[in-house]
Amino acid sequence: MPKMTLEERIEMSLRRSAAKVFLRKDFDKFGGYDQVGRALRSAIKKGLLVKAGYGLYVKAKQSTLTGKPVPVVPLIEIGLEALTKLGVNPELGASAKDYRDGKTTQMPMSTVVNVGSSRVTRRIGFGNKSIRYEV
Repeated sequence: MPKMTLEERIEMSLRRSAAKVFLRKDFDKFGGYDQVGRALRSAIKKGLLVKAGYGLYVKAKQSTLTGKPVPVVPLIEIGLEALTKLGVNPELGASAKDYRDGKTTQMPMSTVVNVGSSRVTRRIGFGNKSIRYEV
């Protein structure tokens, strides 16, 4: 039986993983930087992953409307999970908390994450939508 290629090993790892958001360093165990980069670009081309920021990847599914790959989880979950993996303690923004707790009936228009005293400048998003940060 022939050995599996790096691309096949990464694809199998993605299918088995319960995580939805991945950092580039999660794939370091598979091989060298350039080789892993080629395998990740291949996974993006196949529609298994979408890129949500610098070194940030999300599992993908095919959109029923356009047929293009889209993230399997909403943008707020991508942001919260990615920031947690990066060592930040994120929370929902104030307007999203008020809506969740029933203090207001106005839905927040944009995805806002409270990062406390952490200094975050990373763009996390997909397409033309991205996360905004509040203190």
